[in-house]
Amino acid sequence: MSSQSDDSGDDEDGTASPADKSELHDTIKKLSLKLDDLSTCNELVAKHGVALQRSLSELDGLRIPCESGEKLKAVSERATLFRITSNAMINACRDFLELAETHSRKWQRALQYEQEQRVHLEETIEQLAKQHNSLERAFRSAPGRATNPTKSFSEGDLLTTKGEDSEEDEDTEYFDAMEDSTSFITVITEPKEDRKAEGGTTGSVEWTSDNVLDSTSLVPQGPPKVKRRVRIPDKPNYSLNLWSIMKNCIGRELSKIPMPVNFNEPLSMLQRLTEDLEYHHLLDKAVHCTSSVEQMCLVAAFSVSSYSTTVHRIAKPFNPMLGETFELDRLDDMGLRSLCEQVSHHPPSAAHYVFSKHGWSLWQEITISSKFRGKYLSIMPLGAIHLEFQASGNHYVWRKSTSTVHNIIVGKLWIDQTGDVEIVNHKTKDRCQLKFLPYSYFSKEVARKVTGVVSDSQGKAHYVLSGSWDEQMECAKIVQSSPSSPSLDGKQKTVYQTLPAKLMWKKYPLPDNAENMYYFSELALTLNEHEEGVAPTDSRLRPDQRLMEKGHWDEANTEKQRLEEKQRVNRRRRLEACSRGCGAEEEKEAEVYVPLWFEKRLDPVTGETACVYKGGYWEAKEKQDWHMCPNIF
Repeated sequence: MSSQSDDSGDDEDGTASPADKSELHDTIKKLSLKLDDLSTCNELVAKHGVALQRSLSELDGLRIPCESGEKLKAVSERATLFRITSNAMINACRDFLELAETHSRKWQRALQYEQEQRVHLEETIEQLAKQHNSLERAFRSAPGRATNPTKSFSEGDLLTTKGEDSEEDEDTEYFDAMEDSTSFITVITEPKEDRKAEGGTTGSVEWTSDNVLDSTSLVPQGPPKVKRRVRIPDKPNYSLNLWSIMKNCIGRELSKIPMPVNFNEPLSMLQRLTEDLEYHHLLDKAVHCTSSVEQMCLVAAFSVSSYSTTVHRIAKPFNPMLGETFELDRLDDMGLRSLCEQVSHHPPSAAHYVFSKHGWSLWQEITISSKFRGKYLSIMPLGAIHLEFQASGNHYVWRKSTSTVHNIIVGKLWIDQTGDVEIVNHKTKDRCQLKFLPYSYFSKEVARKVTGVVSDSQGKAHYVLSGSWDEQMECAKIVQSSPSSPSLDGKQKTVYQTLPAKLMWKKYPLPDNAENMYYFSELALTLNEHEEGVAPTDSRLRPDQRLMEKGHWDEANTEKQRLEEKQRVNRRRRLEACSRGCGAEEEKEAEVYVPLWFEKRLDPVTGETACVYKGGYWEAKEKQDWHMCPNIF
């Protein structure tokens, strides 16, 4: 072991020699020989001990003085104790040998893994060195290159193709493959094939003509085109030392740590929350579903579609100021109105309400909890999302999955969505179990894969969902289900016989030149566009965000510090105003901000207290009466 774990760094040979690999086997062999010697000694000791005890017994039978008899008895007891001790020593040696043989296999596997990792690391470093030299030669020989050879490349100047070794292969952090990717197996069958149904009857199973999921117009050709374009401005000449900022943040809640705007995108968290409505047409279609399980499929596709904008969005949104709002008044083209308000600062919490003229409403209060773990950042949205269809009364509730940002310090940033999401229709008790599979280099599954099963109140499965959270979702109607044969580890999966899958949702293509516009979608490009008549607390009017969008980095950071200090002063004023004539409990309550457009209510479905829209915003906008709004900017 010591020869394999030498940290001096003087080893010239990266792999272990055959002598090193057989060292453990030789050690075990020597131990076996020593154990044989001990066993021989044990037999001799036992043989002579028995003879000694027999001789002592014979002497005990003779007529000898009483004093001599007591001495013989003591000698006999000592001989018996010696034999017992010898047997115990031999048994302990045998147990040690068995334990050494068991652990030697583990040591060998561990050593082999470390050797392979060492070889892989050396090959990777050698490959990087070759690529570095190749890039330097290409730069020197490039026609019309800059006269200053010491000028560093700007971000995005050099792009590698996916031919030999892509940037994704070099910089991506990988995880071990999951033991069980999915808990079921699907088998596709023909739509009109006669088969045995689950109840034992025979019949023809096919898609009905009035099935909303079978509609060819379910997936629109693309989003409405917009003229607005947001360009990433040139960053300042100085470079931020990311590690110096983040090294003290490990294990801490990042919402309490001030960050410069250089890590942001020119949108607030309220605007990012509104982006979930980009594929609202799924809910508009779901209104016309006569089957609750079909409607559940579209609701599940809508819940997955909200993650499609995150795959390339590695910059963080602005943390909203307390009392900040954002409205999206799109009754004409999208048929909906949306309102968000930041109702808490620590922890950061936003309330959201959406009304659609097509017959559905959505509301949620999302609290963002984030922890920096050194190599990755975990973002855990807390809170339930409610969706209700007015005509049927179907009330759906679900929660968001966990988002993880990898390679925070070194490498290419990438985002993954993981965890289980359960969607429940609290009227019919239908359920949908969605599973977001973590990305793994060793897995054979499609990257960013999502699977799910829609079942009714009796637990009978009706649809199988599959796809990826960054591309599309499909559903397949189940015609028969049966358990599979147990695997080697004793686990059993359900086999679903399904009809051919139908496409429910497909991601809109990104706008041209999206890589230079923060990878914004068509909807995101419009969210920060200036609009007349919005509340004075609207995110569009936030000065540091607007300055950052225009590329005024230093002014944006200065303005951000001013806004944060103003927010702290307002909080101290609330506490001071209550400290005069208020008790300790009242002072504690005064520290909690009272939202302007939302109010705390007990949710009868989840049993939790959440902020619900109380009305008045759109009436105030119509009258242009904003006297009640706080001065936060």
